[in-house]
Amino acid sequence: MGENLAPLFLLDPQVTFLNHGSFGACPRPVFEEYQRWQLQLERQPVAFLDPNRGLSGWMREAREALASVVGADPDDIVGQTNATAALNIVAQSLDLKPGDEILTTDHEYAALEKTWAYVCRRSGARVRMVSIPLPLTREDQFTDAILGGITDRTRVLFLSHITSATALVFPIERVVAEARARGIYSVIDGAHTPGHIPLNLDRLGADFYAGNCHKWMMSPKGAGFLHVRRDLQPMIHPLVISHGWTEDGNHPGARGPFGNSSFIDMLEMQGTRDPSAWLSLPAALAFARQHDWDTVARDCRALAQATAARVAALTGLPAFSSPEFCAPQMVSMPVPSCDPQVLQRSLMDRFGIEIPCFNWQAHTIVRVSAQGYNTSTQMDLLVAALAELLPELADND
Repeated sequence: MGENLAPLFLLDPQVTFLNHGSFGACPRPVFEEYQRWQLQLERQPVAFLDPNRGLSGWMREAREALASVVGADPDDIVGQTNATAALNIVAQSLDLKPGDEILTTDHEYAALEKTWAYVCRRSGARVRMVSIPLPLTREDQFTDAILGGITDRTRVLFLSHITSATALVFPIERVVAEARARGIYSVIDGAHTPGHIPLNLDRLGADFYAGNCHKWMMSPKGAGFLHVRRDLQPMIHPLVISHGWTEDGNHPGARGPFGNSSFIDMLEMQGTRDPSAWLSLPAALAFARQHDWDTVARDCRALAQATAARVAALTGLPAFSSPEFCAPQMVSMPVPSCDPQVLQRSLMDRFGIEIPCFNWQAHTIVRVSAQGYNTSTQMDLLVAALAELLPELADND
């Protein structure tokens, strides 16, 4: 491992923080930029929040910075609070009818499962779920499972790019292309992707893609985005109608009241809110460049994978995938069956380790994240803590 970067973060030094994947952690210099924006807002809120006096231009600068690293045109990206909010915009914009199907997998994020259940309740559509074979070791395992689930009623393909519960990188490229060829909308949950694995949105060609910047890009909380293919942007309807909306509608080539496309203005300008997290995104990207984040990420991947291998040796339980389908810096490790809430509390209360533990299907999972502030000593502590706790807490039914 290279130089540890913990002094550049704001995390409590009394806590062994192994849960970057849930909400991220913002570096100190980026947080200071965030506070600078907030102070500017409070010093002159009228001037700050007036799109014509700077805000619209500042928002565009952040879009341009993000677009340059995710392979997209800045006019196809709009800032949102988080990926869940962005995906709700898409799900509630689709004109679904009774009998239409949303095809998805058994690895999706619970909040989005609820989103689609809500949409189906209102529209009469239904979710069709396929199981992805485990361990995932070949691209065709995933692709065949997805394509085998498509019916003549499939209207939407909804997939995570990196799954939350199982920390798998789904090889979505081929199924996205196939969905487009069949006239099926592809909606991708990229909450864990930006800053974690290489991403080129234009090359991927998904119809709708949402991501978070507060996780692996290390922006302050409240910075996410929605990317929509240009020809589909007229389909999108805002969840909140405010100053950015016009009666002319969101038709191709339409301009919004603040000089952007109607797609951007209607989603970006929605009343009083603090945009400081989004405006701090260029600083987060600059922080990563300044600290050679490719090298940091490579070291973190090695640390995460080595820890997972040690836990597997401890438990005797196999991994969910081969290395190429595992999220580089985040690994979901199956452990013997126990109450995950008790395990999580015990790791925190007795060892000071912050790490998520949960049940997924028939598995009890401990999910470890490795970021530039983590150390091999911290992973040693985790392995030792699990060695002590797992026999003590194991279900004996």
